[in-house]
Amino acid sequence: MERPAWAPPGIDISVPSVSRIYDYYLGGSHNFEVDRQTARRAMEFMPGLPKIMQANRAFMRRAVRHAVAEGVTQFLDIGSGIPTFGNVHEIARAATPQARVVYVDHDPVAVAHSRAVLTGDEHTDIVAADLRRPKEILAAPEVGRLLDLGRPVALLLVAVLHFLEDTDDPYAAVAELRDALAPGSLLILTHASYEGIPLPEEVAGGTVSVYRDIRNPLVMRTGEQIRGFFDGFELLEPGLVSMPDWRPDRAEDGADAESPEDPYAFSGFGGVGRKA
Repeated sequence: MERPAWAPPGIDISVPSVSRIYDYYLGGSHNFEVDRQTARRAMEFMPGLPKIMQANRAFMRRAVRHAVAEGVTQFLDIGSGIPTFGNVHEIARAATPQARVVYVDHDPVAVAHSRAVLTGDEHTDIVAADLRRPKEILAAPEVGRLLDLGRPVALLLVAVLHFLEDTDDPYAAVAELRDALAPGSLLILTHASYEGIPLPEEVAGGTVSVYRDIRNPLVMRTGEQIRGFFDGFELLEPGLVSMPDWRPDRAEDGADAESPEDPYAFSGFGGVGRKA
């Protein structure tokens, strides 16, 4: 198996990773053959997976612009993945030069590639850490250097919570992060669900099995369960909805925006909440 020059030393390129699979769905180049094979197996059950990821990205961009419009210029993006065009710091910086962004991921390729992309950017950094251990994230020197937790922060949990099982206690992790944030902070969240997928649940379940096989279980939660992550936040209009339905602004979303007629784009949920 040929090892790409950009692969950080010590990475086992025979083991698939969810962040590199996501990169493949988005048309990125920082993925290995094992990631592509896994993605193609998942797409045998749900061919619209890339469309769902594009809807995720388009939602994220609109939510980041909304945060800046509300005066929030600090961003903590956990489960940030491999940086591709139109990432949080680019969208936020286009809206305000004052934007400061800390990315967090536990995938070594995502961390290494983020470091390379962010070299020389004094207002953006990457932390190697896991959402399951919020204390480590909050105590990271990069967070202390770039973010003032005494002022509102936009916390992004985009397409990450569905990789935490109930035994990981994801609600406690989100609550711990929430409690560290100032009033006026925002939670920007998307989550996979069987609700909205234009397939019978047993067919879509084939994709869930693919992720389980690579020991990255994909946990499909109901809308009601996902709403529970917003405990302590006031959901902003239009609430917890399918991603294309959250304040659509297709003129600004660019060429890779979710097309409203594609039913896969309406799979799962997105929402933004404000801490009182």
